[in-house]
Amino acid sequence: MSSEKESREEAIKRLSESASRLEARTRTEAVATAEAQKVVGQAWRIVAELVGGVFIGLGIGVAVDFLAGTRPVGVIGGVLLGFALSFFMARRTAQRLMAEAKALGETPAGEPIVEVNEDEER
Repeated sequence: MSSEKESREEAIKRLSESASRLEARTRTEAVATAEAQKVVGQAWRIVAELVGGVFIGLGIGVAVDFLAGTRPVGVIGGVLLGFALSFFMARRTAQRLMAEAKALGETPAGEPIVEVNEDEER
């Protein structure tokens, strides 16, 4: 009877260790997913600044054309001004994000692309 209790206790211990490893792996994957979502959100913000600046410049150009009666000059000037402004804002945002990454101690080093065949991976 005592050997049966030992095996049961050992099984519970192994199950507990397995659950702990699974929980740690799941937690690590959740943190990685959250970081990836944060990076994607930051990238979309920069894209929105680039596109939004051009559209705002276009709108201002159309308004100037309507009010001043200078048909294509306002639109062209507005688009160019909007592009320059959006480029400046996107660059400023990227510099701020890089400064935040440096403050956290993260180095923005690129990872090399390594192609692996499915046969080699297994």
